[in-house]
Amino acid sequence: MKKILLMTLLLVFGLTFASAQNQAEIKFDQISYDFGTFSENNPVHKTTFTFTNVGKAPLVINQVIASCGCTIPKYDKRPIAPGQKGSIDVTYNGTGKFPGHFKKSITVRTNGKVEMTRLYIEGVMNGK
Repeated sequence: MKKILLMTLLLVFGLTFASAQNQAEIKFDQISYDFGTFSENNPVHKTTFTFTNVGKAPLVINQVIASCGCTIPKYDKRPIAPGQKGSIDVTYNGTGKFPGHFKKSITVRTNGKVEMTRLYIEGVMNGK
């Protein structure tokens, strides 16, 4: 009885380990971007965060959420094959915002080994 229990336990651990090896894994080229200093007269700025699926299964981005309505992320909802690249376009719109330094976060949720990654944008908007 003990041998059967031990063999079953080893089989479960082996299958769990094998399935963990075949996961998607997202790797961003950079996780933060600084827009620098810009004028309130030109309040809209854009950047693109690129990533690679360095895992062994298709990567699915489930959700991308910005920390406020002034930051708008866009991404392709199709699965990213292992070894392929993808991107998330982020637009910051400082219209109606107070001048000064800002730092915003974008939360990316995937089916990958690490399920959540935070990206950051920041800059300084000068008054008119």
